[in-house]
Amino acid sequence: MKHSLYATFTGILMLVLMISCKTKSPDATAGSPPEWSKDVIWYQIFVERFNNGDPSNDPTIQTISTPTASFPVPEDWAITPWKSDWYTQEPWAAKTGLGLRETMQHRRYGGDLQGIFDKLDYLTDLGITAIYLNPINDAPSLHKYDARHYHHIDVNFGPDPEGDMQIIATEDLSDPNTWKWTSADKMFLRLIEELHARNIRVIVDFSWNHTGVLFPAWKDLIENQQNSKYKDWYEVITWDDLQTPENEFSYKGWLNIMSLPELRKTNVVGERKHGFPFEGNIDEGAKKHIFDVTKRWLAPDGDVGKGIDGFRLDVADQIPMGFWRDYNAYVKSINPEAYLVGEIWWEKWPDDFMNPAPYTNDSVFDAVMFYQAYRPARGFFAEGIPKFDAAGFAAEITKEWNNVAEPYRYGMMNVSATHDSPRILSCFANKGKYKFRASPHEDTAYISGRPDDETYQRVKMYLAHQFTSIGSPHIWNGDEFGMWGGDDPDERKPLWWENLSFDDETRTNIQPGIKQYDKVGFNHELFNYYKKLINIRKSNPVLINGNLTFTFAEGNVLVYTRENKEGNIMLAAFNTGSAETSINLPFEGSYTDLLTGNTGKGNALMLPAMTAVIIKPEN
Repeated sequence: MKHSLYATFTGILMLVLMISCKTKSPDATAGSPPEWSKDVIWYQIFVERFNNGDPSNDPTIQTISTPTASFPVPEDWAITPWKSDWYTQEPWAAKTGLGLRETMQHRRYGGDLQGIFDKLDYLTDLGITAIYLNPINDAPSLHKYDARHYHHIDVNFGPDPEGDMQIIATEDLSDPNTWKWTSADKMFLRLIEELHARNIRVIVDFSWNHTGVLFPAWKDLIENQQNSKYKDWYEVITWDDLQTPENEFSYKGWLNIMSLPELRKTNVVGERKHGFPFEGNIDEGAKKHIFDVTKRWLAPDGDVGKGIDGFRLDVADQIPMGFWRDYNAYVKSINPEAYLVGEIWWEKWPDDFMNPAPYTNDSVFDAVMFYQAYRPARGFFAEGIPKFDAAGFAAEITKEWNNVAEPYRYGMMNVSATHDSPRILSCFANKGKYKFRASPHEDTAYISGRPDDETYQRVKMYLAHQFTSIGSPHIWNGDEFGMWGGDDPDERKPLWWENLSFDDETRTNIQPGIKQYDKVGFNHELFNYYKKLINIRKSNPVLINGNLTFTFAEGNVLVYTRENKEGNIMLAAFNTGSAETSINLPFEGSYTDLLTGNTGKGNALMLPAMTAVIIKPEN
């Protein structure tokens, strides 16, 4: 049924919406994030699962083993075939008698730096202008947050793992003058050079909160206890008493994960409260090492032009603000254009997000991973919990943006899915609370396979919003060609490249009911939609630097404009309902819907059900 919402849309209501749901252009004063961060398209790569470009460097039992694993790597362990069914255990895993999720921690698929080199043309064709790499520091785990060495690239990501381990063994951790460049390090420097040649920025993920148990400083501390020169680096609770047969040694592991010993916080002021910033610093010895590593990657051999463009900083709320202020000053002294983005997430999971305000300023971070903007969007476009109508969404997202100082809004990293959250298709298909029991491992009713057609429509509407909103759009590798998967570990499947033929996925291997199989593979239609949105954003600067004004928000219909100081204006409109509706346009004359290429004339248009439009008027 056709109807016009504007028949009841009074001038007073429109004025209220325009005043209360408006964001302003970024301020060009001191304290803004780097200009380049405001107009990039972010693409996040989880290297181990991105692409295996060199099977000769695949992980081995030796390189993935760690003494704190919940169970040892089996003797018959082997690399998991890239194209195999995600929900089927490997023969070595089945023999353990353990569940699928537990044995998944030992899975390796062999992704590496050569795999990124092999996909550079793909990334360029897609339109990517900035890469965010999950940790690539040397580490035994699949995720690399358990650093074995901060100052080296993982040995299995480069061309010569054995040779690299021999090089590393000759170094003194505490003396950067002894640090050498391994084959993996050199390959990464070549990757930086090639990315920069393609006008693609690159930042790297590090966790300065904790290391792994194979980190040299930790190994020395374990062996020498209070006689270790690294004794002050870590949060030791009790030292071992050598006069007793027992081992009294205890320490703090991040989230009580004992494979991740925490670096020691110093001069902490007051009582720490989860989800809130706190004052203090990090032990000076550990801090110096972190700064040395930071300089190594920002300015290899003293050359900023050869270095990375910034850092994504893990569990940033777990680290004192004094450290972050010192870190910011140090990074900017090396490269004023470096970009720092912090992980600021839960004040109280799964309901309350942290306030990014204390972290987004010229002395801490340039941005945070802005999950805060995604959840209300999911509530409107996917009708997920908490559900929002258009007015509720406009109010909620405006509230979230108002928590960010104005100069920083346009450099925010606008995430929808990451290595720590369900893929967007699965997140939209399952309507429960965001990141709560969001996998078949936790909820037997979770839709773990291919979503229905309506989900794809809703995701496309959301993407049209993401690429026309303020802040820089972010893509989790694989989302752009239709991968699905719930929360960790299912969002970390090996990527479904179009040149590969995959086994069917058994979605109910770990759920009750009749077995269901899904065909998996590269979704060309969705990929082309992403390419179109990227091109639209890059071709229209107003979508990068313009004011955002909600001109209508009622029921299932949301309309906003982007307008900049040059007088350019565009409009985005969304109808998540089941009936066609009419919307007014804030301009006269001819216009084009950039999503379809359809043209029109006048000051109104009909917006079909479950549809988004991006309208550009003719000059």
